[in-house]
Amino acid sequence: MRRFAASPYGVVVLIAVLVAALPAVLPTTFYVRIAALVFIFALAVVGLNLLMGFAGQVSLGHAGFFGIGAYAVAIGPTHLGIPSWAAFVIGVALAALIAFLVGRPILRLKGHYLAVATLGLGILIAMVMTNEAAWTGGPDGMPVPRLELFGWRVRGPVTWYWVSGITLVIGAWIAANLIASPTGRAFRAIHDSETAARVLGVDVARYKLLAFVLSAAYAAVAGAYLALFDGLVTPDSAGFLRSIEFVTMAVLGGLGSIFGSVVGAMILTVLPQVLTVFHDYEHIALGAIMIVFMIFLRAGIVPSLLTFLRRSS
Repeated sequence: MRRFAASPYGVVVLIAVLVAALPAVLPTTFYVRIAALVFIFALAVVGLNLLMGFAGQVSLGHAGFFGIGAYAVAIGPTHLGIPSWAAFVIGVALAALIAFLVGRPILRLKGHYLAVATLGLGILIAMVMTNEAAWTGGPDGMPVPRLELFGWRVRGPVTWYWVSGITLVIGAWIAANLIASPTGRAFRAIHDSETAARVLGVDVARYKLLAFVLSAAYAAVAGAYLALFDGLVTPDSAGFLRSIEFVTMAVLGGLGSIFGSVVGAMILTVLPQVLTVFHDYEHIALGAIMIVFMIFLRAGIVPSLLTFLRRSS
């Protein structure tokens, strides 16, 4: 059972079972909405985990790509007359293209230099979305037309639960296949030592760029989903705090763990809702709980628990 839970494909099955079974225990549509948000954020974190957890590259500006996907489905139908589904595809392609063009120079950096460079990229994208008010609505944001597919209007928490849940399963399956492939082994080799990977014949620059582009595409899909789900998009979707939230979700759940991405997204989405009973002390309680998790589960929740189960057997 432990091997099944630790294997990439076992994790995909586990996520699929979770998505299929969860509606049976969710009492109201409010909880269904929260679950849909968990799946959307988890999708972005799965992509970020490919970059940070497997390829070992830091990104503090990933919300920029999230915002590109979100604004694409708003600007396309509103200003350009493009159907929402076409704007969605264009947004994901645009995020991947920008990641490709920008990633080539900045991925030559390492450590905190790379972190600062990606941070600057995210801030730049957020500034564009804030200042180009004629296109983006400025700081107040803009409404997002509902997604329509063949006359079917995608709306409501229940519908978006299944759309985001199924997409998360597909995204996890793609990530699992990638991890199990020679590309995934190249990612892990780069994570352990770029010099050793280069000596073994791994094209380090190419694989780092591939991880960066893939993670950007995941983030753009998640951003578009959130904008279409909420019916509104603001520059906060591409802001620095959103990037930090994604990184925190990845680290808290466990870097290098697909299911850890889901767990991290679930904790940082659900826990603030639970802690509202503390009113003014909500953020203090949230911070304290996160500190405790990091002290006692240093590798992240999922990897630490799996390690504990192995040692106890």
